[in-house]
Order: sequence, then structure tokens, then C-alpha cells
Amino acid sequence: MRALCWEGVDRLAVRQVPDPELRNAHDMIVRVRRSATCGTDLPLLAGRVPGLAAGDVLGHEFLGEVAEVGPAVRRHRVGDRVVVCAAVACGNCWYCRQGLYSCCDNGAPATAVTEAAWGQPTGGCYGHPRTAGGFAGSHAEYVRVPYADVGAFTVPDPVSDDRAVFASDAAPAGWMGAELGAVRPGDVVAVWGAGAVGQLTAQAATVLGADRVIVIDRYPERLRMAERHTGAETLHYEHTDVPAELRERSGGRGPDVCVEAVGVADGGGRPLSLADRFTGRSGPVEDPLAVREAVHACRKGGTVFVSGTFTGFVDAFPLGAVMHKGLTVRSARQHGQRWIPMLLDRMARDELRTEHLATHRFDLDEGPAGYALFRDRADGCVRAVFTPHG
Repeated sequence: MRALCWEGVDRLAVRQVPDPELRNAHDMIVRVRRSATCGTDLPLLAGRVPGLAAGDVLGHEFLGEVAEVGPAVRRHRVGDRVVVCAAVACGNCWYCRQGLYSCCDNGAPATAVTEAAWGQPTGGCYGHPRTAGGFAGSHAEYVRVPYADVGAFTVPDPVSDDRAVFASDAAPAGWMGAELGAVRPGDVVAVWGAGAVGQLTAQAATVLGADRVIVIDRYPERLRMAERHTGAETLHYEHTDVPAELRERSGGRGPDVCVEAVGVADGGGRPLSLADRFTGRSGPVEDPLAVREAVHACRKGGTVFVSGTFTGFVDAFPLGAVMHKGLTVRSARQHGQRWIPMLLDRMARDELRTEHLATHRFDLDEGPAGYALFRDRADGCVRAVFTPHG
């Protein structure tokens, strides 16, 4: 089958790779109809994530048709149209039973790698190296889906492919930022990043009753899209003193909830600092610019939720501000299994529209060009969507 593979720093190629096969009774094979790019892919593309090897298949946000099921799969049949959660989780461990699916003990087989990196094993993710399970990604004609009854969800008939594909990752990540950020009726909410996750966080905050939602970015076309599709207010951070303007719009206090939906993708990594050399840390040091600004802008006693992807250590984190202002800081990879059924229901009722985020569509063979457009934010690209099968 054809698949879009990583070939080295900023290099992708469409290769012929072996078709996936069922490996245990709870697996199924999905024939991919839509697979979207994501900001989480950019550190991988840039070679900043250890363990990625030439030939690894990228992609984790996808939708398709069930092509084959294992004997223990109960919820799905061949021919079903399903959206698959980007996070791979078993559904049975202690963490899954608490709804913390991306913290699953069994979702990533190479637990020694994640324990060394983060202190404990975490759940898996498609299209990532061994630190997230080593599962082949969705930018391919077919994908093996482990724990199929836990991670795959039937798409209601009224929901189009272009809408439903975002229930795989971006929509649950956006809902998570608002819900775990503890948005309440009457709140002022600030969201850094007007990409897919930022826009969907803004929508979720409005649904949860926020009085004002303000989205911050530097790309005019994304800011216009956020205004048009979410009703949020917007700020261009290169033209505005963001913390001062946020205080002005929140009664002088600052936002009640600040959600960072940028991650390291827009800032890159820097060489090791002196502190890293002395402590023996390895890998690039990431600069959490948006996180720092969110911490400084948030009102005293407020909540900062970090939704963007970081892969290692960060420098210059304002821990003093967190402590002296009494902030709550939370973060997570999305626990999509927890919210996807609700989000699909909202999509079916036309309460959640996401298809506008698929700004560019490509055949799988055009994958390298699609990623270049997405990486460079060129031509107003928010998400590039690949269609291995129509």
C-alpha cells in the first residue's frame, strides 16, 4: 500500500509499505478516507523527537471504513464508517477507568522508553515513534487499529467526512482545553493559537458559558476564520500588548482561564543551554513563549491549561508567577475516548461545525507538498487533509 513516510529532517516521501495485518483479537483494519495534518506532527517532521526512523509512517487524525475485524471486536463490522481517536488506549487499566485515556498503562508497548523520558509510561499515538507506541500512522491507505472497541467510533450518517475527521483529535483536544481549564459561565477566556485546536477550544468555551473568548495569533487569515466561525474576539500579538489588552477586556484582572494551543511547533528548538550541559539533559530545549505569556496574563487564582505539544525540557518557565499568583496549571494529551461520542452527536445536530478547518485537500501522493504548505502556514493553510481513498 502507499504511505507517507518520514525520510529525515523536513523530508517526506510516499512509499510502498507492507499492508497492515491483525496482530491480536481486538484489532481491526481501517481503510482510510481522510487523514489530517496536525501541529503535533511538526516536531516529528523537524527531527526533534527521538526514536523516529526513516520509513516511519506519519499521521494520527483520521477517518475511514472498517475493512477487517478481529474475532474479539464487538462494536464494529466490516463497512462501518468510523473515526478513530488519535490516542491509543486499552480501556481497562486504572487510568482508562478514570477517563485518563492518554495516560493508559498499556497503550504504548515500549514502556521503558517513556519511563526514561517522563518517569512513567503513557498511552500511545498513531504516527509516532516508540515513545508513543510505534504505531504506524494514518497517512496511508490502511491502518491497524488496536483496542478497536475502545478507540474507534461509528460516525452518524448526517456527518460528512470532512467534519467528522476532526473528532479524531482536534475537537476533543479543544473541548479538553475548555473543560479541564474549568471554564464556567461568565468567564473571560483567552486562547493562544488560532489553528484548529485553538478555534475549537474557543467554540467549547462559548458552549460552556464563557462571557468573552479572545483568540491570540499572528496570522490574519486564521484570526479572521476564528472570528467568523467561533464568534471570538481576536488579537494580533505582533500589533498588540497582549497582557495589557487582556486586562482591559477583563475588568482589569486578566482572563479567568488561559489556554495555550500553540506548542513548540511555532518556535522550534534551540541548542542545549549551559544548565542542560551540566545536568546531562539531551535533546533540544523548547521555548514556551505562549505558556509564559499565558501565565503572566492570567488573573490571580485563575487557570492556565497547556494544550500545545512539547517534547522535552523548557527554559525560563515562570514558576514564581505561578506560585505568587496562586495559579492552577494543567496539561494533558487529549483523552479523546472521553468526549468523541458527545462531539459526534453535536456534529450530527449541526451544533459543531469543523469542515472549514480542512482548508486544503490533497491526494496522498501529494503529501510532501501538503505538509510543506501546512508547516509554513502558507496560503492560509490551517489543516491539510489527505484522501488516500475517496
